[in-house]
Amino acid sequence: MNDKQSTQNETVAWTGIVSDVALAIAKGSVGYISGSKALMGDALYTGADAAAKLANTLPWRSGQKKNSKASSRFKAGARQGSKEPILAISCSVLILMGGLQVVFSSIRDLTYGHLTTPGYYALVTVLLSILVKEIVFQYQYRHFKKLGDGSHAAYADSHRFSLYTSITVLIGITLAMAGSYSGWHPLLYMDPIAALLTGFLILRKGYSLIASSVYGKNIQELPSEDAASFIDTVQRVHGVIRVEHLKAMEQGRYVNLEVQISVNPRITVLEAQEIAECARKLLLQRFVHVGEVRMDVVPYDPGYPYKSNHELVDDDLPTLLQ
Repeated sequence: MNDKQSTQNETVAWTGIVSDVALAIAKGSVGYISGSKALMGDALYTGADAAAKLANTLPWRSGQKKNSKASSRFKAGARQGSKEPILAISCSVLILMGGLQVVFSSIRDLTYGHLTTPGYYALVTVLLSILVKEIVFQYQYRHFKKLGDGSHAAYADSHRFSLYTSITVLIGITLAMAGSYSGWHPLLYMDPIAALLTGFLILRKGYSLIASSVYGKNIQELPSEDAASFIDTVQRVHGVIRVEHLKAMEQGRYVNLEVQISVNPRITVLEAQEIAECARKLLLQRFVHVGEVRMDVVPYDPGYPYKSNHELVDDDLPTLLQ
């Protein structure tokens, strides 16, 4: 079940990467032919999206191969953490260089008045790219939302800025074409202006990627509705009476769990540890994005005025008046 789920998650992740690469090539080619700097900048931003996703996917994939033993899951996470910044920083440098090139090229066109009118196929390419990106995003978002580990939020955040970039390019190309057809030449500046704004978004993309690699990714606690699936999974383990506490902390593509369960107070410490280990392994097997699980076991206390069976057996005093 875990292998099937892992394969499906990899397929979904690679679908986004391949689609971004294909869109980047298509938009870059059309932008170069039509002379639209804005569309070429949009192509570079889409390529930056693909590079960022690739930097996150490759370490995750290699970590899955190393995590065949549940006891070494945390150690494998530490090893892959040492590899991830190298690839991410390399991609970040390329993204920053591309962003600077777009910014300087746009400033040069605005300064010297090197203005061209984008063809209508540039406008069609932007519209089709927005449609394809939305379809792929909905596919990825719905898939990872079903996992209940909060990874869908990262896709939504990345898609939002990608959409902002495409809309900026769409407006710039549309206004530049309108200026050419109407004879109002100042509107021709909108294409390099859109390219300039796109360059700044590319720089932001590269900076955020390199900052998360160097300074570490933000850790945030998942809301209770996203952690409900973890609680339901632990409750299915034989011997677990109740999940007293569960805290899910999201760090990048991984989720670390702190779980406290209550068990029968009459069982031995060894039996309680076996129950906790069974629950830990089940969480690691069912949710491939879970990186570390810390289990804490406490004896179940029904609370006053209830008494458990072991209290009735061990109590020599009668509970009713004779």
